[in-house]
Amino acid sequence: MKKKFLSVLSIIVAANAAFAQTASRQDIPLVRVYFHEKIDSTQKLIEKYDGKPDGYFMPSDNEALNEKLNAALTTQVDSLQSEIEASKLTGNNEKIRYLRGLNECLEKYLIGFRYQTIKSSVLIQMINGFRNCLELDEKKESIFPEIQKYSYDVGDILVNSFAFSDNAGIEDSKNYLLYRVCIEHPERMMATLNQHPDLPYADSLIIVAARKRPDDLYTYAAAYNKLAQRIAQSPDSLVQLIVHIAKMQQGSGTQQGRMYFPFLDNLYAHKITFDDIDAALNNDEKYYALLVKTEIDYADRLRYHDTALSMKALQGKLREKAEDVYINVINGLHESPDAVRFKKIQNLSPEELYYLAVMTEDVIYTSSYTRGVYPLIWKKMKNPRGDSLLMRVKFDHFRKWIKMAANYNTLDDFLKRMNKGNADLLMKAFVNGLEKSATLEDAVDVADSYAGIKDKELHNLILNQVQSNLERAKNSGNQRAEHIYDILNTLFLSIDTTNHINLSEKLGIPPVYFMPNKDMQDDKGRIIIQQYFYGDEDGKIYFPVFVNSFRNSNWKIQSNNQWVTISSTKGVPIIIYSNKPLDEKQNLDAEAQEALNQYLYDNDLNPTMVIHRGHSYWLSSTLDQLNSSAKLVMLGSCGAYQSLDKVLQICPTAQIISSKQTGSGSINQPIINAIIEDLRQGKNLDWPLMWKRFGTMFNHGDLFDDYVAPYSNLGAVFIMAYKKELMNSDE
Repeated sequence: MKKKFLSVLSIIVAANAAFAQTASRQDIPLVRVYFHEKIDSTQKLIEKYDGKPDGYFMPSDNEALNEKLNAALTTQVDSLQSEIEASKLTGNNEKIRYLRGLNECLEKYLIGFRYQTIKSSVLIQMINGFRNCLELDEKKESIFPEIQKYSYDVGDILVNSFAFSDNAGIEDSKNYLLYRVCIEHPERMMATLNQHPDLPYADSLIIVAARKRPDDLYTYAAAYNKLAQRIAQSPDSLVQLIVHIAKMQQGSGTQQGRMYFPFLDNLYAHKITFDDIDAALNNDEKYYALLVKTEIDYADRLRYHDTALSMKALQGKLREKAEDVYINVINGLHESPDAVRFKKIQNLSPEELYYLAVMTEDVIYTSSYTRGVYPLIWKKMKNPRGDSLLMRVKFDHFRKWIKMAANYNTLDDFLKRMNKGNADLLMKAFVNGLEKSATLEDAVDVADSYAGIKDKELHNLILNQVQSNLERAKNSGNQRAEHIYDILNTLFLSIDTTNHINLSEKLGIPPVYFMPNKDMQDDKGRIIIQQYFYGDEDGKIYFPVFVNSFRNSNWKIQSNNQWVTISSTKGVPIIIYSNKPLDEKQNLDAEAQEALNQYLYDNDLNPTMVIHRGHSYWLSSTLDQLNSSAKLVMLGSCGAYQSLDKVLQICPTAQIISSKQTGSGSINQPIINAIIEDLRQGKNLDWPLMWKRFGTMFNHGDLFDDYVAPYSNLGAVFIMAYKKELMNSDE
């Protein structure tokens, strides 16, 4: 251990000495010393951004990679400085140009590394590429052959460096990099072409975009600019069809073309005509039915690896119509009798009802699903079998369906609607092939579902399948699959406390089983808590209960017209801000929230705990105002578990408490009081211990059992762990 410490110490000393060695040479003209000092300064800045101010650049968990990165940043950069000074081929102006360009490359790397837009390993290739381009430029040769060897990220830094701005191959290199960014980052293709409509590769890229990014091509084809003209001139038949649909919106000022675009693939294949679409266009029910029919057709083709054009547009429009035409209606009638509330969906087919559920996961109310959509599906089927339903929709979005069933406690019912053999096969398929998806959504759905499954036999089946897939991934060398199944295996094993698995240690992520008290405090040692109330009947009932629970000597209560402030008088300084549940019909509750948000902002008060109090239909309003400073988020509404993704987009490492079904003020308030009291006493929030205490307090009733502890939010934990694993392995 001592020997290793001395070795690291010697590296640090050498690195610190290396940063300034070039600039200290007496024989360098003063005009160039300035540029050497700029390089030395940027080297030091890069070193500090690995989060460890130790004079050694170690951004990765990979020791071998860290050695290479540190050598590139110190030894190799210093060597380049010396080589530039020693060159007999260049004069003062050229040396300044190269030194300035080298510093620009380091600065661009620093920005990319700091904001995680490039991998840390880019540094190694960038320094190698700079040296090779330098040698070519000194000999007045084109750098284009060298640029072609590297990824877009490396090439972009080199080509835009002042060092090579006059090189004979610079234009070819820039054009080639524009082509590379379009190929390596298809999502940036059309924006890049819009900026460079005269790019030599534009015509071929427009044809590529028609097949890979038709939605993007549609947007730019509808414009009035040089790129739109170039698109319109393409001889490709698919491009011309997209142009025709895009132009359909012009003149009327409406987005009519967007109504036809979801059917692009079938239009292109002559499976449907514009007249067929016209027949459904002015009838919401017929149009929704046509969208569902087309989605099932496209899903069937996808099973045979035939991806239909414009699936993104189709699913976006299907989601929009499902929400606007049906779900918003039945959600809005949540206080009406079921016969009135669900009249709107009575004529839908089982398939159409299925897509209402899977397409509106984030907005459908718990009761809309459990009392409306889900039971109506089976009433509509002559033979109400679960496997038959999935076969009707060609297993499209079946993982989302299973996840929702698990989270709404209908999975047991669903699986019992088929024989056990088919149920087992379905759940194995649920777990298989997660690495094949372009996103992590399927894997997150699997993770989220596991905690909601009560059947031990089903638990074991899923766990065994995960472990089987993990072994297969290791044997085949499929790194993405190995990452996914290794994390899922760890998560699922951790649920059994007898396995004694510490997720934060095992997965290298922030604490999951507890929240350190210090992490909740701001730089002044205060814990700021913000609570959102709404002005409906429930808000008016539970707000006084909340305030009265703090009427003791440990707290001081202050109030103004729009919010209440509750401050601790003993222990850790805690300040709770909660808007009053003012009349929601006059929008007074929203105005109070806005005023409170402004007050917190103006006074640099950043809440680390945010609490949502109110029905699920108010939840989106709270999340729209959620402060990214939140470390702990409590969602006290019905079905709030479905909104974890949105929370994590704003607060990536937040710990979340939510309910899968019914959120209740009688459960929320005791949990909130217990959490705040532990924080006031300076305790860490030990979630397993607290959940055990809550279980006893609420006698493990149905309402409490629907509440999910932060360490049981497996989907959220999966995302954090995967990002960490990807960062390590990618480097």
